[in-house]
Amino acid sequence: LSFLAGICSALKLTVPSHTIHGIAGQPLHLTVDYNFNATASEIQIIWLFERPQSNPKYLLGSVNQTVVPDLEYQHKFTLIPPNASLMINPLHISDEGNYIVKVNVRGNGTIAASQKIQVAVDVPVTKPIVHTEPSSGVVEYVGNITLKCTVGKGTRVVYQWMKNGKPLHDSPNYTFSSNNATLLIVPVVKEDIGNYSCLVSNPVSAMESEIIAPTIYYGPYGLRVKSDKGLNIGAVFTVDMGEVILFDCSADSNPPNTYSWIQRADNATHVIEYGPHLEVISDKVAQKTIDYMCRAFNNVTGKRDETHFTVVVTSVGLEKLAQKGKSLSSLAVITGISLFLILAMAFLFIWKRYQPHKDQGLITGRHRHFQDMKVLWMILGYMNLSLFLILPVVLGFQVKLFLAQTLCPARIYLVQFMKLFSIFLSSHNRILN
Repeated sequence: LSFLAGICSALKLTVPSHTIHGIAGQPLHLTVDYNFNATASEIQIIWLFERPQSNPKYLLGSVNQTVVPDLEYQHKFTLIPPNASLMINPLHISDEGNYIVKVNVRGNGTIAASQKIQVAVDVPVTKPIVHTEPSSGVVEYVGNITLKCTVGKGTRVVYQWMKNGKPLHDSPNYTFSSNNATLLIVPVVKEDIGNYSCLVSNPVSAMESEIIAPTIYYGPYGLRVKSDKGLNIGAVFTVDMGEVILFDCSADSNPPNTYSWIQRADNATHVIEYGPHLEVISDKVAQKTIDYMCRAFNNVTGKRDETHFTVVVTSVGLEKLAQKGKSLSSLAVITGISLFLILAMAFLFIWKRYQPHKDQGLITGRHRHFQDMKVLWMILGYMNLSLFLILPVVLGFQVKLFLAQTLCPARIYLVQFMKLFSIFLSSHNRILN
């Protein structure tokens, strides 16, 4: 606490400088300090009470260690000399006012000092209650909302309105009463949706009401159509023939909208479906290009919105299947040629391996075994390549991608095959010669 000092001659009297706030029904202690630098034979302490526009009233006093109370207040006020502090218990609203303390010290002479302490008594606030008018909800731009905050008990109540946990201030939409106990929202808009509460306080307490969320009807806003398949560019959806596409229509609204799907055909429109979803089976439509419209309607606000879009049915999917079939046919031809070469090489190898020769001694068994192993390695490698060519046909892989990945290994095997085949023929020609 900050303090003021009352000095008269050599006597210094110190009391709190600000208003003391007490709680009704609770004790209150008024702290007073004093000191002097003279010899004292008697010390007198006197407490007076003063209400606005009235004369001070004697409460109690003491001379040295003897306390002399006013009989009317002898059980309410307590003084323990030589301490000059005063205890008030219990504190009532009627005890609000100014308390005057005076100290007299007698020695060679008499010195005196006095100070005044302002006391305010408050009743703690109870939890406030907020009432909404009207309680059934309002339509934006049409209705108004009034919020009233009431408190059962409390003195010097200060009202503060909160929205989503933050204080509300004056704005074009918000108007407050003189004491802030009433909030008027004119006109109501969608942005006014939120959690409102009333915070009440006084110097000794603070309480907040339960959260209340006024009902505001609005919309529809932001109407749009989405689909689970197809290519969407602006308001045009492109789908393949044979696909089943599901459209979803949505808009921000309270209460939720009712939806209707409208199709335009032969310069006329007709409703084909109700609800937020529409299923279109592309191979059952009569035209390649169909115009649709989704309409959203709010039954409470009376407002509606609509959006137009076009569905284009193409045969891109069938063309892809035809191209894939052509690729598979080409691959099947390549695979058949590869198998034929494998069988031919295997037959040639077996025939050469067991064909009797006149001059067997011209080449040692080791050399012949080495040459045979080379040819065998070549045949197995070529068979491996052929198997890799067959696999995409069986498993349905992407042919173009697979051919691009196997083109380099195929060339390597072909070169090796030509080299080994020339070695094989030259070695056997020497044997025959």
